[in-house]
Amino acid sequence: MRYVNLGRSGLKVSAVCLGGNSWGAAGRRAWAPFGEAESRPFFKRALDLGINFFDTADAYNLGESETIMGNCLVGYAKREDLVIATKVGLPMGKLPNDSGVGRKHLMASVDASLRRLRTDYIDLYIIHRLDGATPLDETMAALTDMVRAGKVRYIGGSTMPAYKFAQILMLADWKGHARPISMQNLYNAVQREEERDMNPLCLEQGVGLTPYSPLARGFLAANRAREGGGDTERAREDAQAKKMGLYRPADFAVAERLAKLAKARGIKPTQAALAWLYSQPVMASPVIGATQIYYLDDAAGAVDLTLTPDELKVVNEPHEMRAKAPE
Repeated sequence: MRYVNLGRSGLKVSAVCLGGNSWGAAGRRAWAPFGEAESRPFFKRALDLGINFFDTADAYNLGESETIMGNCLVGYAKREDLVIATKVGLPMGKLPNDSGVGRKHLMASVDASLRRLRTDYIDLYIIHRLDGATPLDETMAALTDMVRAGKVRYIGGSTMPAYKFAQILMLADWKGHARPISMQNLYNAVQREEERDMNPLCLEQGVGLTPYSPLARGFLAANRAREGGGDTERAREDAQAKKMGLYRPADFAVAERLAKLAKARGIKPTQAALAWLYSQPVMASPVIGATQIYYLDDAAGAVDLTLTPDELKVVNEPHEMRAKAPE
């Protein structure tokens, strides 16, 4: 396993991050029927491969993901050897203060996450989504108080407009708030809209990228057909992919070129797609959502792959930028 500093911080994370959206998804997603018992082997294998970076969120399966991670992961390794990230901001209930990034919800949420994770600190606490109402200074002040109290080590951001993230960084520098060290955005070889603003901002500001959906919801595994369907349950049923603007002719062209490159290299299409990501500026650790154990082995096998400039040119050539980033 390769380890990298997350942004300009001193925090070292594995170049693969295991994402937790599947843990506790039993009965919610046909392709991720994971309760605690089904999840345990994934944590064990990740640790065996040298993965030390694990990502979840309070809203993932309404806290079940954090609970499973706390019950399983923390018992398999020394806490100081783990880098645990979780997120806050999405609804956790129907009452007025059950969501958002206001001080009241943030303070209640960090304590609830700590209880579910069975730990006394979170390595990386991430703004999952901004709420459009809370002043950014209030959010940043609350997060900074968590850092000063020892409940949180570092903070990060997730999907948001680049200008908002720029304001957050400015407030941190101006007022001495804790400064974000990571950005978890939607970024992969076919969904590259973040290259317009967010990625250049992160490069300039020394913020590490930990993109989610690095394989475009499995699209870059080369198991989708232009005429529809695919060879996995998720490929056949994933309506969210179309909602996000996938399955354009240009997307298939990129996926096909990655698959052809993979065949020539003797690797898997998913590994070629990850190698493409590792070639991008300030790339730290893509967040992998694994529903098969071998997905972890495949990801670990990709961390040291390097694509040549000519290979990158061939893959990039058919790409077409969308008018705006997918919702």
